Amino acid sequence: MDNQHSFVCPVCGNTDIHSIGMLNGKPYCRRCISFKGEEVEHKHSYPKKAPIHLEYELSPEQKELSDKLVENYKKGIDSLVFAVCGSGKTEICINIIKYALVCGEKVAFALPRRDVVIELYNRLKDIFNKNRVISVYGGHNKVLIGDIVVITTHQLYRYKHYFNLIIMDEIDAFPFKDDEVLYSMFKNSLNGHYVMMSATPSDKTIEFFSKEGRDILKLQTRFHRHPLPVPKIINGPTIILIFHLIVLIKRYLNEQKPIFIFAPTIAQCESLYFFLSKLFKSGNYVHSKRINRKEIIEGFRRGAFSYLVTTSVLERGVTVRNLQVIVYKCHTFVYDKGTLIQIAGRVGRKKDAPSGEVIFLGNKITKEMLGAIEDIKESNKSLQNMF
Repeated sequence: MDNQHSFVCPVCGNTDIHSIGMLNGKPYCRRCISFKGEEVEHKHSYPKKAPIHLEYELSPEQKELSDKLVENYKKGIDSLVFAVCGSGKTEICINIIKYALVCGEKVAFALPRRDVVIELYNRLKDIFNKNRVISVYGGHNKVLIGDIVVITTHQLYRYKHYFNLIIMDEIDAFPFKDDEVLYSMFKNSLNGHYVMMSATPSDKTIEFFSKEGRDILKLQTRFHRHPLPVPKIINGPTIILIFHLIVLIKRYLNEQKPIFIFAPTIAQCESLYFFLSKLFKSGNYVHSKRINRKEIIEGFRRGAFSYLVTTSVLERGVTVRNLQVIVYKCHTFVYDKGTLIQIAGRVGRKKDAPSGEVIFLGNKITKEMLGAIEDIKESNKSLQNMF
């Protein structure tokens, strides 16, 4: 029992007696028992050349934040990048990654979701095409050492006190948000300083970074300097929502515009797709349990499908030109303000297609819907003040 009381989990730092068990007289942690696998050995890292291949210039606002991130890192200051969806957070971090590599330091770019890790890996592989960029996520972890490791937060347990720089995006997203185990593994993998990023940070996060020794860097405009799409609300009985949904899909398809249709649950995602597929043959559906969702998403990008019915699995990290977004049953509790802002942020992300529609379909109007619209309008004021 004494061992149980004094036990500190080496993986997640857990000390809660209620989450510590005993096996063969030895304590073990129940919280992170599923996190088992090969751990990376520490090896000396050497300075590397890191030429950047980027086919466009950073905007003045992006450049200013990029320089400030490097300056903070040199001073040992941890940073929060509070930037709207589509502002180019990845681009803002390119120079700090380059600086760390040139200094011979170990770099990770961590995200909560596998789909977004794959997306970011492909982007960084092109930008740092002379460096070894690898991705690590569940079921894809045979190669663990690279110049830049793009990784899910779940896999950080493999890297104890390893990374000199960790960039953590989407800190407000499930499953990282409010997960003490994942946060502890993030801290345990750190051997230096970090950058956290979010379009919708919590008040708690803002308060944490407001303290001495940390910094908050804000970017309230998109890189192309067009306003964020302001969602429109349509509310009424379900039959009315279905009617509007069909009308909207028909119009977008006639205009040859791709569509994301968000549904609140896996069951509703599937049932809504099977209903719509009787009317519109060019679609598909994805959710967290769909085995081949990577291939389906890639097919959607290539134009093989005109619309996707999806859960919140696609609320982040996906960029599709000319995308239109419909949120079905938007009044349900899974759609909080932050989630709705992220979903709206899928639209208008391309410079040559900076606008589009976001439609909230709900049986009632909620404070979360109104809050998301209010915050988006507030961000757009920053753009108006620039001119």
